[in-house]
Amino acid sequence: MKYYLGIDLGSTTTKAVLIDENEEIIGRGLTNTRCNYFVATEIAKSEALNSARFYLVRRALGQSLLKDSLTEELLLELGAHFRVEQQLRQLDLLEQTCMRIAPEPVKEATAEIFRRLKSEALTIFEGVRLDQSRFFRDMAGSAYYAAANEVAASGGPPFDALVGVYDKAILQVENQILEVDFGEIARKAAAAVASQNHKAEVKDAFHRAIDEATGHDLDIAEMVGTGYGRQRLPFEKRQIRSEILCHGLGAHFMFPGTRTVLDIGGQDTKAIQIDDQGVVTNFQMNDRCAAGCGRYLGYIADELNVGLHELGPLSLRAERACQICSTCTVFAGAELRDLLSLGEKQENILAGLHHAIVLRAMSLLARSGGVENEFTFTGGVAKNGAVVAALSELVQENYGQRKLNIHTDSIYTGALGAALYAHRAIDLEDTNVA
Repeated sequence: MKYYLGIDLGSTTTKAVLIDENEEIIGRGLTNTRCNYFVATEIAKSEALNSARFYLVRRALGQSLLKDSLTEELLLELGAHFRVEQQLRQLDLLEQTCMRIAPEPVKEATAEIFRRLKSEALTIFEGVRLDQSRFFRDMAGSAYYAAANEVAASGGPPFDALVGVYDKAILQVENQILEVDFGEIARKAAAAVASQNHKAEVKDAFHRAIDEATGHDLDIAEMVGTGYGRQRLPFEKRQIRSEILCHGLGAHFMFPGTRTVLDIGGQDTKAIQIDDQGVVTNFQMNDRCAAGCGRYLGYIADELNVGLHELGPLSLRAERACQICSTCTVFAGAELRDLLSLGEKQENILAGLHHAIVLRAMSLLARSGGVENEFTFTGGVAKNGAVVAALSELVQENYGQRKLNIHTDSIYTGALGAALYAHRAIDLEDTNVA
């Protein structure tokens, strides 16, 4: 069987989706985009291929005599062990890089930090499933900073000097493609899972499934790239599609009744109208300013010293929404600080900021042709409950009752559309040859 890969190279995250000849999704990959687009593409592709092999393991286990509940339990355990093993290998690479670049005065303190990290490594990475978008940089960075603070406080080198080593090293580590042997890591993870008092036949079925998945040839017949950095992708021109086209087709595939699509990504917002085949009929995009996008929310999270995932829940606790006048990301940050200094509650400010984001999106939707039924919301910001609540309210106020679709894999919509274009391009070539 042949497979088709779509890559969505965004400004903050890079996504990959692998589909088969029947256009069934068998693999997904996600990584944080930094400065090297080529590396981000290769990592996302590698993650999608690993995900596809887990799909094949699930299929093989499903053909065994295991109960469905046990199959899912085993797969969750295997995925968690697999991810931890990946993170431990990256931690080794990070340690090697830090020790190589650390100046002599902080070298011993850096080594002490890694002694602490390695003793706590399983706690740091434990419970991270294969399908979660928690990145090594964030988890390792948080643990490194905490250990560096302790070392500095106990008479070691200054905290800033220790953190400087990490900041230089993590960029080098992220820009290296870590070679991963799925079979090797999966078997090691399987041994840990199988040791948990499972019967012999369960262990045998598990290992046979891994062997079958490892030996399966994932032949990628075609690849298509899209996204903010698509012109930097190592693809031929014929393998590039715009974000507008890919999000339209991806949303249509997820929800065939979709006629309006709103995508709020890291760097831009897109309002798209499509027909009953997923073909784009009209669209509008924001200007070059990132206000109202994921980067804007990231900036606000940094200003408040909270996690990006905390913004939505905090906003939903607001008593009222403050009026936010600034449309510029930098000025909005200044306005946020002014409101905080006046004693305004953090939650109320965030509610106002989320409302302002949705107002900008509503303007784009109006200019693109309004909101038809069905309406699909895509992109990473679709996971923010406060944005979804404000969007639902404003759409109903302006257009009446509309069916709002949000897929659990909304962040992959563009990559899915790219994979579908890859498959259909091959089909078209085959038809022309015939």
